Amino acid sequence: MLNRATPPCSWSLVLQGVFPVLCLAVTPADGHAQDPHDEVFAETDYPSASQCAACHQQIYSEWSSSSHAYASISPMFHKFEQRINDLSAGTIGYFCMRCHASVGTTLGESRDMPLTERAQVSREGVTCVSCHRVDQQYGRVNGERRIEPGPIYDPVYGSTGADTLAAVIASSDRFRVQTSAAETGPGVPIHREAIRFEQLSESEFCVSCHQVAVHPGIKLEVVWDQYRASPAADAGISCQDCHMGQTPGQPDGYATAPSAVLAGVPINPTRKHTNHTFYGPGYASAHPGVFPHNPAAERWTIDEWLRFDFRAGWGTDAFEDRLAGGQVQVNFPEMWAEPDDRYEARDIVQQNLAKLEEKRELRRQVMENGSKLDGPFFSGDPRRGGALKFHYTLTNTNSGHNLPSGSLGAQPELWLNVALIDPDGQRIWESGYLDSNGDMADLHSLDVLAGRIPHDDQLFNLQTKFLTQNVKGTDREMYLPINLDVDQLPFIRPAGQPVSVLNHPPGVRMESRSLPPLSSRDATYTVPGDLLTRPGTYRLAVRLRSRAEPIYFMKFVGATEEMERAMNEWMLDIHPYTVEFEVR
Repeated sequence: MLNRATPPCSWSLVLQGVFPVLCLAVTPADGHAQDPHDEVFAETDYPSASQCAACHQQIYSEWSSSSHAYASISPMFHKFEQRINDLSAGTIGYFCMRCHASVGTTLGESRDMPLTERAQVSREGVTCVSCHRVDQQYGRVNGERRIEPGPIYDPVYGSTGADTLAAVIASSDRFRVQTSAAETGPGVPIHREAIRFEQLSESEFCVSCHQVAVHPGIKLEVVWDQYRASPAADAGISCQDCHMGQTPGQPDGYATAPSAVLAGVPINPTRKHTNHTFYGPGYASAHPGVFPHNPAAERWTIDEWLRFDFRAGWGTDAFEDRLAGGQVQVNFPEMWAEPDDRYEARDIVQQNLAKLEEKRELRRQVMENGSKLDGPFFSGDPRRGGALKFHYTLTNTNSGHNLPSGSLGAQPELWLNVALIDPDGQRIWESGYLDSNGDMADLHSLDVLAGRIPHDDQLFNLQTKFLTQNVKGTDREMYLPINLDVDQLPFIRPAGQPVSVLNHPPGVRMESRSLPPLSSRDATYTVPGDLLTRPGTYRLAVRLRSRAEPIYFMKFVGATEEMERAMNEWMLDIHPYTVEFEVR
């Protein structure tokens, strides 16, 4: 029988002989290995964020739409994770899951287990216990952190202790709380102790998932490398100061808020509040019934939500009136046949879309707080028939890491879109335009490759790419650090020589175009003189654009059209403005 203090089986631990006797498994019809204790562990020894929400509603609300909460749900992550395993003949294994589904890895869930079959706490990605049940200091260990098992009553670890917790427990009847399953009567289950864990408030706590290298030595996450060499690190500014403070992306201190609300009573209301939105540029492309996390949405399964057509207006008065009047006919799936269910589901979708809009605004703030765009600066006086030369200056005002910060080479995307409008209001020139898929017109654009649109020769793009050597020629840009031309079976294996000799794996390196902290770069443009055919008032419109994934990369991993549509819909425009000038 498993001891409660022993974590459930991880097959990596089985192979290492750590739990040779305790690990038992059964194989269901679908072929996935499953620990018979998984369900018990998921509900008791690894509490769900929904359980924590009973007392920590503000923190749960912030976390529910965060990138941490999205880590395991992300359909793009699952498409990519499967694709990279297919390409590498499975040699990646559960590597990616260690960060994206830390509890699922601890539970021994197979890396290819469908999301619908995973435990609720596993689907929560970087959930409460992923950080607050860690009691050992870790460094650069590629996501291998141990989560302390235990029911919700067991101690949690935080940046401070909880002197007020003892007073709450002493008045358990007043606050209607329970610290043990043996206690009778009504009460909200709470942890009986909060222990200070210093590293939780230090940048080093973030390293194991935000500085990641795969076996050949190529770095997929380089945030820590950037941060440790930054002015912010020299000044003692932590990751948490900018990503969990009161101002998105700025070390402006912290707001105050209760540590919990019990029986309607705010506990320690002047306490320092670390915002669990974890400000950043990322966003979701999942169905809004599935994400953000919403306890009310758990009434339906993920599969059922994916069959709810929110874009068609199901559950809105307008749609339901047209349906009742016979103007539309729909063959509803069984779970959505009743109007009341559709109305309830629509309420949840609207709540989640509102949360995503809040996140969009926070994304805009963190990007605008971390960058500055100046210009245009003209070279000479603009004249009819003469080439118009100008530039903009983009500055990374963030002192902590590059703009954008590096991740996976192929993403994130950050580029300038500049357009010239003539006196008649016609757009006569543009750079940073998109093809029919939504991609920039660079060497990876499918439309450029097919000759349907011209290559954007003046594109200002801060997207980092991988460069690989091939048997077909010299270096070329790739969006994965796998040399598909050289190796028929591109196993992700250790390099044949120390990476330190070349400072990068043989045949693969990253071409970083991002801006280091507090640095600037000019984006220079030339408009041919034959486009300025008449004098008058012209306008230059500019915006910095941010997107989490390139569409060509999404197609490469097999993303659905709905995923691509959502990726483009939630794309962000930063510092948009227009200036007027005279052409004589």
